[in-house]
Amino acid sequence: MDENIVKRNETLARTLIRNLESRHMKGYYAPNKAEALKLALSLIPEGSSIGMGGAQSVTEIGLKKALMEGNYHFIDRDSMEDKRKAYLECYDADFFLSSANAISLDGVLVNIDGNANRVSAIAYGPRKVLFIVGMNKVAPDTEAAISRARHVAAPINAQRFPVDTPCKKTGDCMDCRSPQSICCQMLLTRFSRDPERIHVILVGEELGF
Repeated sequence: MDENIVKRNETLARTLIRNLESRHMKGYYAPNKAEALKLALSLIPEGSSIGMGGAQSVTEIGLKKALMEGNYHFIDRDSMEDKRKAYLECYDADFFLSSANAISLDGVLVNIDGNANRVSAIAYGPRKVLFIVGMNKVAPDTEAAISRARHVAAPINAQRFPVDTPCKKTGDCMDCRSPQSICCQMLLTRFSRDPERIHVILVGEELGF
């Protein structure tokens, strides 16, 4: 990666971390995927119960694989026939892993969901929430972060799923009311009452969508 991009990401991350801390959220910076994995594992004690949403970024840094193979109770919803049971089990987990569809420079996390299992767990339930967020998801303000979530992240995510939505055909959010919409709920995480609950690892590489 160009050294000027590296410097910019580090500088931007410092600003964002200060803004997260002003919102009772703990921020960290890792320059690459390998360092992000080490940092994430240092925050999760062995023996912890762990759930996650469909976070591509968590998989990309190797965290999901490390937890499944390590001394942890990983709630693998993909291997459980009863998906509702898996989702409910995540609510009582020690950690919930997620990414963000976007994050504003002043520290607001934006997430859009179809089933709401992810956004509801972020809002309440698991004892701690750990976000893995590539610097490609940073937006200048909340309005731009919402726009990114709707017009960039959602149409890309729609391609991953067997859904018939307008954005899958056009490549852009059509503000649809499709029965298969993956944008049923939007969560803006702007503050945490518990200053120990939400942790955000910013990664100086492109991750997720």
